[in-house]
Amino acid sequence: MHILVTGAAGLVGADLCVRLRERGHQVTGLVHRRGADGETVAGDVAVKGLGIDLRPDLVVHCAAITAFDATPEAYARVNVGGAANVVAFAEKIGARLLHVSTAYVCGTRDGRISEGEVGEAFVNGYEASKASAEALVRASSAPWTIARPSVVVGDSMTGAIASFENIYLIFRLIAEGRVRTLPASARATLDLVPIDHVGRGLVALAETPAPGVTVHLTAATPTRVHDLGAAIAAVPGLGHPEFVDPLAFDVAALPPAERRWHAAAAALYTNYLTRAPVFDQANASRLVPPCPPTDRAWLDRLIAYCLERGFVTARPDNARPAASGGY
Repeated sequence: MHILVTGAAGLVGADLCVRLRERGHQVTGLVHRRGADGETVAGDVAVKGLGIDLRPDLVVHCAAITAFDATPEAYARVNVGGAANVVAFAEKIGARLLHVSTAYVCGTRDGRISEGEVGEAFVNGYEASKASAEALVRASSAPWTIARPSVVVGDSMTGAIASFENIYLIFRLIAEGRVRTLPASARATLDLVPIDHVGRGLVALAETPAPGVTVHLTAATPTRVHDLGAAIAAVPGLGHPEFVDPLAFDVAALPPAERRWHAAAAALYTNYLTRAPVFDQANASRLVPPCPPTDRAWLDRLIAYCLERGFVTARPDNARPAASGGY
């Protein structure tokens, strides 16, 4: 099968290209600048026709701006406009479409989230743009499937990740003790999913058509925010995060340096520390392989990989715990 993968230079797209080629598929990766390997083509999802002349059997749309602090114009051009262009491209050539979205199109909803559910209020422009993109896909005449990964992190066996982005940035602030106090409810969870589960799930959906179906590619078990904090604190030289009741949290009471870090980065993620969404996996359970365990041993491997690669540096002044007062 000839498969076009947009965002082929990105975290999920690059991993998927490797997996699909290993399965014997002809894979063309859409990138901004074509490489010398003959496996990529220069193009742009933000332009009509994607800037290419190809007729793949399947388009896997991974390209997106995933940062939480992009401008509304950037989200509209790439995430929404890009989806519109990919949909039009697939319709024109009669290709099947596998659209990679995010489980967090649930927005501010909490509790159990069905695989077809979309939020009405969103935490940030990224979530809103991905929900808008999904609406375009659902209205398409092309045979479509939507995959919704949650927070993509390192490999289930090794903890390895090709690039440290998004959630890893706030992780580093916490691990290095730059941010010590965060608002988090006692029940809050993060749905951290190993990249190999996402990759295997996308391969399964690419190879087995499931038209009109939305599939959560999410964790076996969501990670409690407090358990993640405990895993960080257990490593010598890493920070000891203190989680306080969101209603009692006062950013103005933080030390000046920590307050600056909070305003610059940590605040982008605080809403995710107050909820515990549970992503239903009814479709996933019948269409994709099960997710490997997302337990404490896996968290330890994720942290160890960050240390091995020098992304996080242990600091002697982190040997002491943060001041008490959390829960």
